[in-house]
Amino acid sequence: MSSATPAAAPDVSNPDVVLVVDFGAQYAQLIARRVREARVYSEIVPSTMPVAEMLAKNPKAIILSGGPSSVYAEGAPRLDREIFEAGVPVFGMCYGFQLMATTLGGTVDNTGAREYGRTPLHVSKAGSTLFEGTPVEQSVWMSHGDACSAAPEGFTVTASTDVVPVAAFENDEKKLYGVQYHPEVLHSTHGQQILEHFLYRGAGIEPSWTTGNVIEEQVAAIRAQVGDKRAICGLSGGVDSAVAAALVQKAIGDQLTCVYVDHGLMRKGETQQVEKDFVAATGARLVVVDAEKRFLDALAGVSDPETKRKIIGREFIRVFEQAQLEILQEEGPEVAFLVQGTLYPDIVESGGGTGTANIKSHHNVGGLPDDIEFELVEPLRQLFKDEVRMVGQELGLPEEIVQRQPFPGPGLGIRIVGEVTKERLDLLREADAIAREELTAAGLDREIWQCPVVLLADVRSVGVQGDGRTYGHPIVLRPVSSEDAMTADWSRLPYEVLAKISTRITNEVADVNRVVLDVTSKPPGTIEWE
Repeated sequence: MSSATPAAAPDVSNPDVVLVVDFGAQYAQLIARRVREARVYSEIVPSTMPVAEMLAKNPKAIILSGGPSSVYAEGAPRLDREIFEAGVPVFGMCYGFQLMATTLGGTVDNTGAREYGRTPLHVSKAGSTLFEGTPVEQSVWMSHGDACSAAPEGFTVTASTDVVPVAAFENDEKKLYGVQYHPEVLHSTHGQQILEHFLYRGAGIEPSWTTGNVIEEQVAAIRAQVGDKRAICGLSGGVDSAVAAALVQKAIGDQLTCVYVDHGLMRKGETQQVEKDFVAATGARLVVVDAEKRFLDALAGVSDPETKRKIIGREFIRVFEQAQLEILQEEGPEVAFLVQGTLYPDIVESGGGTGTANIKSHHNVGGLPDDIEFELVEPLRQLFKDEVRMVGQELGLPEEIVQRQPFPGPGLGIRIVGEVTKERLDLLREADAIAREELTAAGLDREIWQCPVVLLADVRSVGVQGDGRTYGHPIVLRPVSSEDAMTADWSRLPYEVLAKISTRITNEVADVNRVVLDVTSKPPGTIEWE
């Protein structure tokens, strides 16, 4: 089989799409997620896309995101005026609001009076399309330096702040709306209500998009992409790969073979759980490959995290290629497709989002070798984690799989800071198992997004155990709270739970004499250490 370029599953057109135009905002993905929470389908497009192409998608509405630029800065993103004259409802947020104002003849000033963070908003027209049913005084999240001082002709000013005279405006006749703040973030107390008012009242969209739609659309897309060929899916034990596999199984049935690579980098007991739970729930064919020695040999002497990720990605593909040959020998038909549980945040963090830097190579995105001989099937690549869980529930996967906390495809290999060895993996497995047991016992599994347990393998610290001096490794606990992994904060776990985890790890795990807590948010840190 000749080398093929990895490709995403073909798009399935949605008649009620809302386009989110990304001006390099840190919250563009969150806007799209909030629209979907309102049961309306959304897609993100770059601000560099020609307006004609945007309109060719026949959007029901368009949302203009925020962004770091000033509308007056040289090279700042622009949009053709045509987008506001096409009859499509448009909602501008922050930079998008200011761009709408200046494009249509309003005034935006660089006054030097900045607003950042929580800000009181004064609603001057409580019965407006956006603000009906919300308080006249509400808290919103601001992040701007420029300010709109005059709305374009035909617009009604509906809100202000102590600093900004025009913090919201509306034009019902042309169905154009804008707010200076970020309604998509939870700090804007009525932000979701404002967004839904635009979608339902301003744009007249019916809230009809559901997980059932996702399944129906993706099943059709997978069948169109795979045809009568065969596919293999790499199961990692996590919810992403399990839901991706279940979707593909629903689409093509016994044309799919699932391959679970036991690379020796999994957590305690996970291989057994995959073999039991997933097969019981889906009836899919599962092949388990024991590749621990192969991965550890390839990782020997390697400490750089990016190199480790790429090695693990490369070895995964090589193992799949071997599985492909064995399946071909047994069954004959060509295995041309590789199923992966890539999510939208994976794409963004790997540099696939507009205006985003490549933060790290993701195991499903940037860690694949150039000579891959599979075409990729990625049915979840436009979904966020909570949406994936809902799809899994709809497909009938058990709670043990659907509600499992996120776990990286490279496994514990990227939770060891330093060289990966069998001894270090065994040590980390035990520490991780203790942390998970205690979090479960305390009923905290659903209250945190995940809790990576990290081994600082190249660091040793002095300790005292049994009246003697020790020189052991530190273990880092990284409990985080998040909605979609795009941003995260460290979880404020009860001290007694932290104390119990620390005591058990230092008592029960050999060569560990210190447990520390990571209290860094994302940004500036990432959730995983490597």
